[in-house]
Amino acid sequence: MQKIEGLRVFFLGAGSVSEALIKGLLHARLLSAEQVTISNRKNTLRLETLQRRYSVSVAQDRLASCAQADLLILAAKPFDLPVALREFLPAISSRQLVISLAAGISTATIEQQLAQSVPVIRSMPNTSSAVQASATALCAGKWASSEHMELAQHFFSAIGISVVVAESQMDAVTGLSGSGPAYFYYVVEALLEAAQQCGLPAETARTLLVQTIYGAARMLQESGEDPAELRRQVTSPNGTTMAGLSVLEAGGAYQLLLQTVKSATSRSAEMGAQAEAFAATVTTGRDV
Repeated sequence: MQKIEGLRVFFLGAGSVSEALIKGLLHARLLSAEQVTISNRKNTLRLETLQRRYSVSVAQDRLASCAQADLLILAAKPFDLPVALREFLPAISSRQLVISLAAGISTATIEQQLAQSVPVIRSMPNTSSAVQASATALCAGKWASSEHMELAQHFFSAIGISVVVAESQMDAVTGLSGSGPAYFYYVVEALLEAAQQCGLPAETARTLLVQTIYGAARMLQESGEDPAELRRQVTSPNGTTMAGLSVLEAGGAYQLLLQTVKSATSRSAEMGAQAEAFAATVTTGRDV
């Protein structure tokens, strides 16, 4: 992965997704620690921790550090973002690229908070970026050019894969791949517990299960087969797999998974609408 020389990146927000991105980007050597500056509103201990772990810089003058950056990563929580943008407005210009990680906040809402012509790209990575295995979706705002999108794809492809989608699809992306790792961890918790109840030592169960998941993912990725066909290949009539799958089918697991993604998608849309309504009050200067 070719390093992006000279690019100065400013992280507005220092939560878990910011750390995952920083860790992945530095591990991929896309950026050096000297190119990264981090900031948050009040948690200085968190900033000191990230500085110690990754040797990145902590902004001493937040507005000055932001103004000097070429790429601004908006990693604040959705309801914190409008206030943060109002604070940083004097330091953001059209020469910069702004990439938002905030779930549910449209590029139009961010653009309305900023000066005219500031390029904005909305992204939805997941925490697997910490091991360079994120699935990230990107969509461009009104002022973002193809060159800006190429930079964003290069940036996020260093920590996994990136795809470009229509902005209308971003809530579904959030419900699927943004929240998706948690769904799988939840399933793994249950399978590990089941394995131990069936007599396997915890460490043995974990080793077998992690490799099983990894192998299944590689089969999906490399074979190109439909998952239903791969499932059929594993399922012998009246065999052990069929016995297990019958329990999932009887319990309505398929429908539960459908509802899982739909519920997360709906919540992303709800959060976006609420945050955008709040952003409107911030923009107009009304108290809330």
